[in-house]
Amino acid sequence: MRIQLQEQSLRLRVDEDEFKALLEGSVLDAATAVGRAFRLAFRLAPGDVAAIDGTATACTITLPRQDIAALASRLPSRDGLSFDIDGLAVLFDVDVRDSVRRRRQRDRG
Repeated sequence: MRIQLQEQSLRLRVDEDEFKALLEGSVLDAATAVGRAFRLAFRLAPGDVAAIDGTATACTITLPRQDIAALASRLPSRDGLSFDIDGLAVLFDVDVRDSVRRRRQRDRG
């Protein structure tokens, strides 16, 4: 999972294997150490509603299961999901470049 923070937006990008695990109900974890100063930990989980809970350095982002399933039916697509959670724009998308590349190679040969 790749995480991008910019002003009042949080972008979460997963690969297809991570997306499949999320669809199956798994929780995804990612963390970044900022030198020795502190560590940022993110957890992405399927749930009933879009929400963020936790602390400044360890949070859980929950995305609605039905929206995740709807996104699965549209893949491959550049358009992901977007939510406003307490004034924070949360963007979620799936990186499908690897599977598109594999499909093209398979179709050629």
